[in-house]
Amino acid sequence: MLLMKDIIDDHHPLIREISQPVKMPICQEDEQLLLDMHEFLVNSQDEEMSEKYHLRPAVGIAAVQVGVLKRMCAIHVLSYDDDGNVSKADDYALVNPKIVSYTEKGSYLKDGEGCLSVNDDVEGLVPRHAKVTVKGYDVLTHKNVTIVARGYLSICLQHELDHFDGKLFYDRINKENPKAPIPNAMVIE
Repeated sequence: MLLMKDIIDDHHPLIREISQPVKMPICQEDEQLLLDMHEFLVNSQDEEMSEKYHLRPAVGIAAVQVGVLKRMCAIHVLSYDDDGNVSKADDYALVNPKIVSYTEKGSYLKDGEGCLSVNDDVEGLVPRHAKVTVKGYDVLTHKNVTIVARGYLSICLQHELDHFDGKLFYDRINKENPKAPIPNAMVIE
């Protein structure tokens, strides 16, 4: 089981390295790592588990964050209905995912982004695409998938795929004016 001690932070030099494509078919070791990464996300969003194991809640994690320079990431994004019940779960354990198309329209999270590898609060708006199409191999379904993502899921995928290129969310924030409005962008609550 992955724990917070297994996650490298933004002071570790590896976080800025370029991740390499995974050879297919995926080997058992890589598949197990991806399943462990996904399990970490599920546990981090479970109140009892996150408290018991001192996990910071997270919706995505890239392999580089556990010290493995491979193009793999896991996503666990829950959507809720008006009564606070889970209405939908977007779960992926992706191998070699890549953005194949995106809209010009921008988007950003109203309260900014966070990251398991960034221990400090970093204020500022992070410009992203409002909609992306991502292709990759999903270990959870053992299939090649095409994900058309909008809104929050789109932002999560872009955030994780940035890790493959050694990029962190705060690299995208306007340095002169971190809270400068992003023209014509969709605001995600």
